Amino acid sequence: MNAPFPLSAENVSLVQLRDPGEFARLEGFVAEMGGTPFHRPAWLRAVEKSTGQKATGLVAEKCGNVTGWLPLSEVHSPIFGRALVSSGFAVGGGPLASNARTAEYLCRSAEELALRMSCPTIELRGGNAPEAWQHCQDSHAGFVTDLAEDDEQQLLAVPRKQRAEIRKSLKLDLEVSVGRDEADRAAHYAVYAESVRNLGTPVFPRALFDAMLDEFGGDADILTVRHKGVPVASVLSFYHNAAVMPYWGGGTFAARHLRANERMYYELMLHARKRGMARFDFGRSKTESGPYNYKKNWGFEPQPLSYASWTAPGHEKRDINPNSDAYSAKIDLWKRLPLKIANTFGPMIARGLA
Repeated sequence: MNAPFPLSAENVSLVQLRDPGEFARLEGFVAEMGGTPFHRPAWLRAVEKSTGQKATGLVAEKCGNVTGWLPLSEVHSPIFGRALVSSGFAVGGGPLASNARTAEYLCRSAEELALRMSCPTIELRGGNAPEAWQHCQDSHAGFVTDLAEDDEQQLLAVPRKQRAEIRKSLKLDLEVSVGRDEADRAAHYAVYAESVRNLGTPVFPRALFDAMLDEFGGDADILTVRHKGVPVASVLSFYHNAAVMPYWGGGTFAARHLRANERMYYELMLHARKRGMARFDFGRSKTESGPYNYKKNWGFEPQPLSYASWTAPGHEKRDINPNSDAYSAKIDLWKRLPLKIANTFGPMIARGLA
């Protein structure tokens, strides 16, 4: 699998992420190109360590210099099938290249690689893709805005109704902490697991969050809101390219009347600014969904995201959309499961939701 794909003046080859030198070289390329956290080899390695979904990718080179990089997770699930995903468990990814032609070369090479690996689907969550691929630009939107200069200005930047909810939370007996140790990780997972169960979604294995915190080091942390010592809202965030990205977060049933989620995101904005961040990346949401409208309530303007996929001839496109008719009944059932059962079986299923 190490044989290069001959492509004009460039070569595209399968990367060896276990090679420390190659790992460091690609980390440097992502930083130089202004890529996302999901382009970082550290992301792929954390996914592989925690879920078993193999980290791989294609690198384009010219005269010994990297000209393009397509991070890939080789996803296998007995429920959701096989796929090459850029990137697994991410909302971003896709080819990161110096020009559109190199990006297309990477995608065409990925088609050949997918056939060799018996992966009938390729999914790109960003970046340029060949015109012949399936494209979608209206299913999800991203939300990014600049952080304010101080705490009061940050509060005033939030629209009036949402600002009132934050002000209510500031008057309540809530404690806020930020950290990365075992207590922070346990509190986050307990809150997150309950939150996604309530939404009808299988929870990811805790090992995924631990691996991300370990791989990203100081570029990731957990902010938790507690009421009388009990965690009620918590979020694991990444810090990349002067932006904070709250990525895996949620709240318990108690969080709603305590306005704990509002307090959590506001406190994260203040914390991120103190860390030197300039932007708040609220992540993606499905268009016109509840989370989509919630982020608009904070004053964020939705920006359409561009996704693309390729399906091998004779195969059907992989379906992991929780809003599809195929999963609606299963979601309703999952919401009613006892938390202990959901947390036991959820990670086994969620490993294939990359």
